[in-house]
Amino acid sequence: MALFKRKPPTPAKAAAAKPSEPPNGKKPIALALQGGGAHGAFQWGILDRLLEDDRLDIRAVTAASAGAMNGAALVSGLAKGGAAEARNSLDKLWRETNQSGGRNVFGDSSIWSSAMTPNWLTDTPAWRSMETLAGSMSPYQFNPFNLNPLKRVLDAAIDFEAVRASDIRLFVAATAVRHARARIFTTAEITDQVLLASACLPHLFQAVEIEGEPYWDGGYLANPPLWPLFYADTPDDVLLMTLNPFEREEAPRAAGEIMDRLNEVVFNAPLAAELRAVAFVQELIEEGRLKEDARGRYRHILMHAIEADGWLGDQSLGSKFNTEWTYLNSLKAKGRQAAEEWLSTCFDQVGVRSSVDLQARFA
Repeated sequence: MALFKRKPPTPAKAAAAKPSEPPNGKKPIALALQGGGAHGAFQWGILDRLLEDDRLDIRAVTAASAGAMNGAALVSGLAKGGAAEARNSLDKLWRETNQSGGRNVFGDSSIWSSAMTPNWLTDTPAWRSMETLAGSMSPYQFNPFNLNPLKRVLDAAIDFEAVRASDIRLFVAATAVRHARARIFTTAEITDQVLLASACLPHLFQAVEIEGEPYWDGGYLANPPLWPLFYADTPDDVLLMTLNPFEREEAPRAAGEIMDRLNEVVFNAPLAAELRAVAFVQELIEEGRLKEDARGRYRHILMHAIEADGWLGDQSLGSKFNTEWTYLNSLKAKGRQAAEEWLSTCFDQVGVRSSVDLQARFA
């Protein structure tokens, strides 16, 4: 099931196409990386395949939560040694993620868990008890020392000085708790604290305070934020990588299924709102009712997407906390397959026209 309908070429649209002739032979592009916990390993696979292909010139990344961690690792690696180093940096990020939480007392449990139902863990009394505990106690109570294993992961895998010195535009979203407003941190501001803020789930971690403001997960208000790409000097082409499926074939009925679907709806809502705005502006420009602005206020953004629908639709909310190495690699493999499909069907449209039809869904 696809969120975006592929956009068929038409004479009218072809006439309005923007051919791209990059001097280095690569096509400039901006990446938009959605958050989604351990499902971010799916993005890892996508990025790994795109970097291996090495025909895209990544000039900007906008992201939230797990997408922000992938984005920072990507920029860190590109700044230090190009595509090969970026692949190593992403690999390091996910290996460190596994070492901070993926090993349990039984070792890699995927060998025996693969024989059970997909929701075997969330159906156990122990898991239900933990859900009740999380709902009745705050992280200020059950984690008074504010321990966060992700800090060690980030410091081990990402060179933040290289990120801040990079000429790649990086935008990371976090939610300002007291003001209920999205804040976008830019390249020169990126630290481990910014990434921890962008990935701070309030029922698991204490809010991350930066400059006197407490922050929660950026995905609540921008997942990922698209608007920074419209006003900055970034490529017209945007490749969106989602982690939360937009569509389901059936309505949920079980309690766990309802919570899973509600989580997807909540974390997709800000992205849907932004895509609707993009579709509206695109339609006005294409119909000649709105002229593109040299100052960048109105740009004809060329949208592309590698979506979670069809690849992660069978994954539960609980699996976003599964950091076992076998599981992470299974998501990576899916991401590489999704990227391979996109390269074969949509790459040629980069720099020419959108490969997805936003108007069909959002206009």
